[in-house]
Amino acid sequence: MEIRDKRIDDGKAFDWGKTSKEYAKFRDIYPEEFYKKIVDRGLCVNGQKVLDLGTGTGVVPRNMYKYGAHWTGTDISPEQIEQAKLLAADGNMKIDFIANATENLDFPKESFDVITACQCFWYFDHEKVMPVLADFLKPNGKLVILYMAWLPDEDKIAGASEKMILKYSPKWSGCGATRRENWVPDVAYKYFDKIEHEEYDLKVPFTKESWHGRVRASRGIGASLNPEELARWDAEHRALLDEIAPEKFDILHYGAITVLQKK
Repeated sequence: MEIRDKRIDDGKAFDWGKTSKEYAKFRDIYPEEFYKKIVDRGLCVNGQKVLDLGTGTGVVPRNMYKYGAHWTGTDISPEQIEQAKLLAADGNMKIDFIANATENLDFPKESFDVITACQCFWYFDHEKVMPVLADFLKPNGKLVILYMAWLPDEDKIAGASEKMILKYSPKWSGCGATRRENWVPDVAYKYFDKIEHEEYDLKVPFTKESWHGRVRASRGIGASLNPEELARWDAEHRALLDEIAPEKFDILHYGAITVLQKK
């Protein structure tokens, strides 16, 4: 499904379906500490029903399945959901996956204890979505906004790869990450109270191949370039990594969690 949104990449079209197989292979990269930050807050654990928005290939539900919550994952991309279903089946996990935009979801009121949104919260029509998410949550239910990004100004390899993304997608708005609290739109505070947030550093291990795949499975590259552009980027980025990167290395990221509670 092709998406155009003036708020994102200055309206350049992207389609996660174009890179779903690479996404499934290379973007399941959150360290265990990332999930522990959620579980240590008593969220997404046994006895809870959890809705994961923008689930992609089901990375969050699949990695947190062992903690015992019952998960439903939704995503606008049918191809992403198809990969999520395949991966969950391979792991013998019973997760409900639905291909639908967040703006079009329809669940009974007070269906969930927790709603998670990882790497996706900025995509939504917040005026429309925030009251609906509040309705989906049980009394005192939690909305958990999650994010992880490489730090291009502090990590040499990440910075070089980011420059190459911008060479091919100059309007890519995912660039320039610095440690910051997750953004929450003003309209959210009509329905939720912010109860806590945390930002923290993470070192994420890669090989040259897995880092190349992770960058390729991004909005600025795999989800938006045409085949000819993608082939040129692929060759150029591989050559760059051969020049600047060892076979194995860590990339400095930061993680962020923000917990909102239904009013």
